[in-house]
Amino acid sequence: MNKFEALGLDESIIKAVNDMGFESPSEVQEKAIPILLEEETDIVALAQTGTGKTAAFGFPLIQKTDSSSRITQGLILSPTRELCLQIANELKNYSKFISGLHTVAIYGGASITEQAKQIKRGAQIIVATPGRMQDMINRKMVDISNIGYCVLDEADEMLNMGFYEDINSILSHTPQDKNTWLFSATMPREVSTIAKKFMSNPVEITVGHKNTGSKNVSHEYYVVNSRDRYNALKRLADANPDIFSVIFCRTKRDTQKVAENLIEDGYNAAALHGDLSQNQRDLVMKSFRNRQIQMLVATDVAARGIDVDDVTHVINYQLPDEIETYTHRSGRTGRAGKSGVSMVIVSKSEIRKIKSVERIIKKSFEKKEIPSGEEICQVQLFHLANDISKSEINHEIDSYLPSINEVLEAFSKEELIKKFFSVEFSRFHNYYKNAKDLNTVSDRDHYNDRESSTRYFINVGEKDGFDWMKLKDFLKEALDLGRDGVNRVDVKESFSFFNTGSELQDKVLEVFDNYTLEGRKVNVEISKDSRRNRGKRRNGGGEGKNFKGRRRSEGFKGRDRRRNEDKNNGGGRRRDRRRRNDRK
Repeated sequence: MNKFEALGLDESIIKAVNDMGFESPSEVQEKAIPILLEEETDIVALAQTGTGKTAAFGFPLIQKTDSSSRITQGLILSPTRELCLQIANELKNYSKFISGLHTVAIYGGASITEQAKQIKRGAQIIVATPGRMQDMINRKMVDISNIGYCVLDEADEMLNMGFYEDINSILSHTPQDKNTWLFSATMPREVSTIAKKFMSNPVEITVGHKNTGSKNVSHEYYVVNSRDRYNALKRLADANPDIFSVIFCRTKRDTQKVAENLIEDGYNAAALHGDLSQNQRDLVMKSFRNRQIQMLVATDVAARGIDVDDVTHVINYQLPDEIETYTHRSGRTGRAGKSGVSMVIVSKSEIRKIKSVERIIKKSFEKKEIPSGEEICQVQLFHLANDISKSEINHEIDSYLPSINEVLEAFSKEELIKKFFSVEFSRFHNYYKNAKDLNTVSDRDHYNDRESSTRYFINVGEKDGFDWMKLKDFLKEALDLGRDGVNRVDVKESFSFFNTGSELQDKVLEVFDNYTLEGRKVNVEISKDSRRNRGKRRNGGGEGKNFKGRRRSEGFKGRDRRRNEDKNNGGGRRRDRRRRNDRK
C-alpha cells in the first residue's frame, strides 16, 4: 500500500501524488491529514516553511470538496501574490484527476474583473491574499457565506504584514460553523488571538520544536565593519562557486541597490521586492528556478513565494528587525532532505543579536572568517579543474583540433595547463592581490556588553524636513543599525543630536565622512561639551541657550501630542504600515 493511501486519501488524489513523484508524506502531512479527513475540527499546525504544509491542508480540502456544486466551499488566505499563485497551482495539480473541481487565485496586481469572472464561472476553492479578498468582498464580487473550510496559511507572516484587521473582517463574512485550519511557522500573540476568536477547541499539531529551524540547515556568522558588508558578500559568493542563493535585505531600497551592484560586478543576480510589477516578479522567479539567476536579492515579504528545493545558501545581508523572521529566511534552504547553509553578515555591534536568534531557533551559530583573496583563488581553480574533469567531450571540436594543435605544439602539457588555468586565476588574483582582510580585529563577545553611550551633533534639522522619527529612521538606514541602535534623537531647527553605543563611534564618523544628502554635505561630530555649552557654541551664547530651552520644551510637547494621536487615532499603526511597505 502506498504510504499516502495509508493516510486515507481517495484514489484520484493518490493518482495525482504518484504522477508528481511523491514517495512518502512529510511529518506535518502524516500528523494533519488523517485528523482533517476523519474529523470536522479546527486545527492549529505549527511547522516551518518547506515542510509540506500545502499538501497537508490541500489534500483534505480537495477530498472534502463537492466538485458537482459550483458554490465556493473553501477559502485559503496567504500573505503574498507569489505564495497565493503557488498554492493555487499546487491544488490544481493535486486535483487534476477530479472532474469539475476549480481553484481560483485572487491577488493584487491582476485584473479584478477577470478574477471575478472566474469565480462566477464556478470556483469551489479560492486562494487569496487578504487585501484583494477584502476588496472583492466590499465590491460584492465574491460570496464566502457558505464555505465549510477556511485555511490561514503562513498566519504569522500575514499578521507581520499588517493584515490583522483584514483577516478579522474577512472571517466575519464566513459562517460560524465552518472549520478553520491555521498553519504557521511561529505562534506570536496575534496568531493566538485569531485562534481564540475564530476557532473552537482546535487540535494543535507541532512538527519539531516551536520556533526552531530546519535540522538540515547549518548556521554561520561573519563579523565585518559595516562599510565592508557588500565586499564580504562578494567574497562569500566567490568562495562558493556553485552558490544558488537567496540574499535577504531589510528594505526595498537596499534590495535593489545590492542587486544592481552585484549585476554591475558581473554576478548573475536579480532583485525581488514589492515595487516590481507582477510580470517582472514572474520573470525574475522563472529565471531563478531555471538557475539563470544564482543570487536572488529579496525582501522578507517578497520571498514568501519562493519554493525552490535546491537553494544552497541563504545569506542574511542584514539581520531582520524581528528575530523570528530569521526562521522564515533560513527555511528557504535545506529543503526536501537536502542540506543548506544560512550565513549572517554582522557588524560588531550586532553580534549580541546572534545570541537572541540562537534562543529562538534552538541552534548554535558557528563564527567563521571571511575568506582571503588567496583562499578564493584556490577554491576557484579547483572548481574549474573539477568542472573540466566532469565535462563530456563535444566531438564537434574534432575538426578544429589539427589547427589548434598547430598553434599549441610548441608548449608542453605542463605549460598548457598553466596557461589554461592562468586565465581564470589571473582574473581573481588581479582583483584580490591587494585586498585587505575584512574580518574585524577584535573577537570580543558582545552578547551582554553594556557600553557607554556617545552623543553626536549633526547639521540637519527641522528645516531639512526632519522630525525625531524621520531622523531616527534616516540614521538607522545610513548606519545600517537595528531599531534600538540609535536613541535620544533631539531635533532642532537647523541641527540635531543623537546617541549610539560608544563602540560605534568609528563607524558613525566613517559613514558620515563625505556624506551628502540632496547635494548638501552632512557633518557629524562627537558632542563633548554639556548641553548648556552646546547651545552657546552652535547658536551664539545666551540667545542660543534661550532658543534651545524653548525648542526643547516644544519638542516634548510635540512628542506627547504625537503619542496621544497614536493612541487615539491609530497613528502608530500608520507608521508601522509605512515601515512594512518599505520591507516589501
